Amino acid sequence: MAVGWPQILLVVLLLVLLFGRGKISDLMGDVAKGIKSFKKGMADDVEEEASDKSVHTIEHEAKAATKSSKEESKAG
Repeated sequence: MAVGWPQILLVVLLLVLLFGRGKISDLMGDVAKGIKSFKKGMADDVEEEASDKSVHTIEHEAKAATKSSKEESKAG
C-alpha cells in the first residue's frame, strides 16, 4: 500500500496538534543550524586540503631549487 497525500496531511496535522507550531519551528531551526554547521565543516575541510597541497608544492619547489643550486655548485 502506497502512502498518499491524505495520509501525509493527516500525519502533519497530528504532529502540529501534539507538539504545537512553536516546538516544530524550533526543531526545524535546530535542523537548519545543523545543516549549516555541516556545510561549513565540509568547506573548511576542502580549504584545508587545498592549503596542504600548496604547502607540499612549495616544499617540493624549495627542494628542487636547493638540489639544482647544489648541482651548479659542483659543476662550477
